[in-house]
Amino acid sequence: MDIPGGDHLFFLGMVLLFGWLATHYARRLAAVTRALRRGVRVPGTCARVETEPYNRSDTRRCFFTFRTEDGREIEFEDLATRSVRAGTRVTVAYDPAAPDRTATVTGRGSGTPVLQYALLVAGCGLGAAGFAVVYVFTVL
Repeated sequence: MDIPGGDHLFFLGMVLLFGWLATHYARRLAAVTRALRRGVRVPGTCARVETEPYNRSDTRRCFFTFRTEDGREIEFEDLATRSVRAGTRVTVAYDPAAPDRTATVTGRGSGTPVLQYALLVAGCGLGAAGFAVVYVFTVL
């Protein structure tokens, strides 16, 4: 059973999805780069690590906390390696103009944040380009 226009809908939807993801991670990459170049570095800790209930996935969400220079406590989510546990001490870099949006882990427990987000941007961008090429050459 063929849905009229289903090919167009699928491929254009995938181009939009991967394009949006590439844009989202590119903005995060810009914020991380800005925080690393001109930001403030302070000690922080891993507040908690959340996993899927009943081990349905290997997805882990790591939340970190730090105190800004003006005394505010900020909690944020960031990419981290499997070695990070609740209570792990890390170094956090952030832009004082927007600490809640630009904070990133730079010390122990993380790879190079710029490399991580650059790989995400490249992968999502290639996904969008790949679906666009397939759409142009097979559907049109």
